[in-house]
Amino acid sequence: MSLPSDIDVAIIGAGAAGLGAANALKDSGLSVVVLEARDRLGGRGQTVLAAPDVVFDVGCGWLHSADKNSFVDIAERLHFEIDRNRPPWREQSSHPAFPPRERAEFLGALDAFYERAEDASDAPQDSVASEWLEPGNRWNPMVDAISTYINGCELDQVSVYDMDAYEDTEINWRVRRGYGALIAAYGARLNVALNTSVTLIDHSGARVRIETSRGTLSAAKVIITVPTNLIADEVIRFSPALPAKVGAARGLPLGLADKVMLRLDAPEALPVDGSLRGALMRTAMGTYHTRPFGQPCIEGFFGGRFAKELEDAGEGALAAQSIDEIVSMLGSDFRRRLTPLASSRWALDPFARGSYSHAMPGCADCRAVLAAPVESRLFFAGEATSPNFFSTAHGARDSGERAAREVLRGK
Repeated sequence: MSLPSDIDVAIIGAGAAGLGAANALKDSGLSVVVLEARDRLGGRGQTVLAAPDVVFDVGCGWLHSADKNSFVDIAERLHFEIDRNRPPWREQSSHPAFPPRERAEFLGALDAFYERAEDASDAPQDSVASEWLEPGNRWNPMVDAISTYINGCELDQVSVYDMDAYEDTEINWRVRRGYGALIAAYGARLNVALNTSVTLIDHSGARVRIETSRGTLSAAKVIITVPTNLIADEVIRFSPALPAKVGAARGLPLGLADKVMLRLDAPEALPVDGSLRGALMRTAMGTYHTRPFGQPCIEGFFGGRFAKELEDAGEGALAAQSIDEIVSMLGSDFRRRLTPLASSRWALDPFARGSYSHAMPGCADCRAVLAAPVESRLFFAGEATSPNFFSTAHGARDSGERAAREVLRGK
């Protein structure tokens, strides 16, 4: 589409938050355009066909807290099939690398950590989550590994207050055709300018001037939905500067969670929707989902500093590490049965620079600071601004709808 020179509301970012805002404004009578740097909709939600018979969500893949997830109704309205089977995260496919007795001991240590951290959230002062690991517990490295999957970082970077604020109803579903595909379909009828990266938001004049890679436009109001790392690194600049926003974004960095998809020959040897994790006694390790949706594949998941190391090691490192770990658990015969199909590298994505936000210790209040409007003209949304559903696609979408309501209140 051609870029308008003048608009009522410009929305920056066509991820779940931007699309949520645009959908909420589509019958408002206001002229609206979504400016998206990528050549696709969805932001950190992306579905690809990794093979003719393997659907792969490169980004978000689970309808977390599905009983409160606004994308559930959207999926039903758009005729996307929802798989309501419970996730296999606490279960384990049987294998000698992690016998049931040790698995139960690990889960006990994990649950005890979260109980201590929840108690600590009532303290008058925030603390770093790693302080609540039991000293000397042999399972501490693997408890920390769980944090890398959930938070995208290790516990030494996580606020206990923020961790407690996250709302998890423990009901998690999936979209058979892909969560990323659902998000893209949700935005399919909106006015979106793709391949349009924003570099400057000048709010010094009567109207907001937005400089983009395709020219300049003016807007009465702007909704900013980009990931925190882009604000923190000042990839998008504000004039006059907004140091409180930049500071809040720096207190809410994106952690890193990467996935890899491997084709599995003779898949009947492993259970459908199984879970595979070794008792490796280290934080730098992957966790594996066998045959999601019954597909002939294994999906690997890595987080935190180890995921960053694997990204930096180059193309194929995630797959190589996954195959090595799976072989160590299931035996050398599996090496010839596994073929890399696709993987993510979110830290290297210039329009994300990470996966999802976590609050640094002492920074739990940064979510509210980032979400607050400026001058009734600049509005902020995105998963990082969600008070209870941060790190999720529905938290992002709902925040976009909230920002749209703020725009309309000043209409």
